[in-house]
Amino acid sequence: MRIALFTETYLPYINGVVTHVKILKEGLEELGHKVLVVTASPNTRRHYIKDNVLYCPAHEIKRFYGYGVASPISYRRLKIIEDFNPDIIHIHNEFGIGLFGITCAKILKKPLVYTLHTMYDEYLYYVVPKRLIGAAKKVSHDYTRFLAKRATALTGPSKKCEEYFRNAGVNKDVNVIPNAVELEDFNPSKIDPEHKKQFRQKYNLDDDLMLACFVGRLGKEKSVDVLLDYWAKSIKPEDRIHLIVIGDGPSKPELEEQAKQLGIENMVTFTGKVMHDELPPYYASCDIYITASLSDTNSISMLEGMATGLPVLQRYDELNADQVRNGINGYVFNSPEEMGSKLKEIKNMSEEDLKILKSSVIESVKRSGAVDLANYTLTVYSQIYNKLDKHKRKRQKSPAL
Repeated sequence: MRIALFTETYLPYINGVVTHVKILKEGLEELGHKVLVVTASPNTRRHYIKDNVLYCPAHEIKRFYGYGVASPISYRRLKIIEDFNPDIIHIHNEFGIGLFGITCAKILKKPLVYTLHTMYDEYLYYVVPKRLIGAAKKVSHDYTRFLAKRATALTGPSKKCEEYFRNAGVNKDVNVIPNAVELEDFNPSKIDPEHKKQFRQKYNLDDDLMLACFVGRLGKEKSVDVLLDYWAKSIKPEDRIHLIVIGDGPSKPELEEQAKQLGIENMVTFTGKVMHDELPPYYASCDIYITASLSDTNSISMLEGMATGLPVLQRYDELNADQVRNGINGYVFNSPEEMGSKLKEIKNMSEEDLKILKSSVIESVKRSGAVDLANYTLTVYSQIYNKLDKHKRKRQKSPAL
């Protein structure tokens, strides 16, 4: 098949959508399919293709990490897509590039797949004042219906996406396709022990400390403030358990201040921004991945931690309840007391029991690689073509005499 993947951001930028599209591209190509990624780039004034990626001129939005937003209209871009002649157009964002993908699908008469990655209700505070959140939510839901109506098929990384579509008034079926992870990059056996040692030294972390890490953008939707509150209520310095918050974002200064106000600044380290290719030894130096976020649809950062062998402690979320299985790849918690209890339980595990748990965690994500993601997605593509073929045959069937 020939597949065009449309995403507002792509390498060298890194976020969950970029990682998903990158891994999907690699998996599809490994299976022999032709892939063209279409993305916005604020660093070019002309359209060009490199390594099967079409870079489109875009306006830089500094408030959103310097990402680019491209015009949804471009004859030159349309001609390039027409020449590529995709069998499927698959959009992963809702803005300029996503709208352009919808236009391409309509003009070129191609089936359109729309993957929802982001629960936008959780992000409205970035762009509108608090008093306008209600009105903005209505507009967001109207826009979601507009996009979904034009899609041949809908997908999302978790059941949360299906709920979001329903809340927006979309009643189409939603195919849940879990996110994937770069398994080889986060294979703990391939991470240099010396790099782990350097990590502890860099942040002045004693060898006897158990380290729990959270990795992600530091925005309100990630609920790191909840994690800090829970930590202050359940963990004491004598427990010798330390929290590592890896990442940057608009909430970082207030979170650092919160840690001070709670009196836990000596039990929490904020690393700031860490480049994606530098993350493996960070994960491998830690013992647990922990999150209180209820906005994630299937956290890639969490999967990366699991691929490194980190058991996950996740705040209970009914729609993500199947992602963490107690005793298999981690534990869920509902309160500060439960979180603290599970942290101490893992810290007090025997070396043999901990080894068994880590092996179980790694085993749980072995089917979360690039080819697995590609095969899941190809199932959706195949369903579309089966329906189109059936419809075509029905139309061509001669009426009975």
